[in-house]
Amino acid sequence: MNKVILITGGSSGIGKSVGEFLSKKGFVVYGTSRNPDKIENHPFNLVALDVNNVESITNAVTEVILKEGKLDILINNAGMGITGPIEDTPTNEMRNVFDTNFFGPIDVIKAVLPQMRKQKSGLIINVTSIAGYMGLPFRGIYSATKGALEIATEAVRMEVKKFGIEVTNVAPGDFATNIASGRYHTPVFENSPYKKTYQENLDLMNTHVDSGSDPIEMAKAIYKIINTSKPSIHYKVGDFMQKFSIVLKRILPDKVYEKLLMDHYKL
Repeated sequence: MNKVILITGGSSGIGKSVGEFLSKKGFVVYGTSRNPDKIENHPFNLVALDVNNVESITNAVTEVILKEGKLDILINNAGMGITGPIEDTPTNEMRNVFDTNFFGPIDVIKAVLPQMRKQKSGLIINVTSIAGYMGLPFRGIYSATKGALEIATEAVRMEVKKFGIEVTNVAPGDFATNIASGRYHTPVFENSPYKKTYQENLDLMNTHVDSGSDPIEMAKAIYKIINTSKPSIHYKVGDFMQKFSIVLKRILPDKVYEKLLMDHYKL
C-alpha cells in the first residue's frame, strides 16, 4: 500500500510544491487549509485544518485515518512570518506567531502519535527555518519560534523512538513563496528609533524571498528523507551561504559572529 502523508499548510508555497511532488511519486497526499472549499483545481486532496484550533486538528487527522486506515507521515509545514523591532512589536502578535509556528505543530504531533504508535511506525518532519539557528535583527520572534520547534523536536524524537516513530527537522533558507504576504509586519512607526534601519531591512527581507530558491528543492529534500531508513535530527536546505552561516555561528566567537550579522544588516 502507498504511504499516506498529511501536510499542514498544503494549499500554497512550500507545502503545495512538496505535496504535488510527492503525489507524482505515488504517495497518497492530504494537504490542509483553513478553507479548502475556496481552493479550486488543487493537485492533491485538501482537508480543513487550523493549527490554532485543537478540535480542527483532531477532526482533520481523524478524517484522513478513517479514509485511508493509516497515517504514515506528517509534514508539519504550516507557519507564518513576523517582522519588526522587538520593542515596537505588539506582544499579542508575538504570541499569535508562537501559537502558529510552535504550539500548532506540537498539537498536530500530539494528534498523530496515537495512530503511529498503533502502527508501530511513522515519520514526522517539522519544517523549521535556517533563521531558527540564530537571532536575526527584526526577525527575532520568527527566529525564536523556529528555534523552539527545532529544540522540541530533539526531545520528542527521543521520547517516541521506542515506538518505531522517527522525527526530524528540515530547515529551509529563503524560498520564492508567498510567505511575505502572510507575515505580520510591525508598522514602521514615524517616531520609532528603529524607523530607518527597520525599513531598510524590511526591503531587504522581501528581496530575499522574491529571489529565493525554487520550492521544488524542498520537495526533493523531503522525498530523500522519506526514503532514508534512519533520518538525521537536522537537515538544512538552501543556498551555500545560508547553510554556511550556521557553521560559522558554531565555530566563531559570539561577538565576531554578531559583528558579521550587524554588518550584513547595516546596523
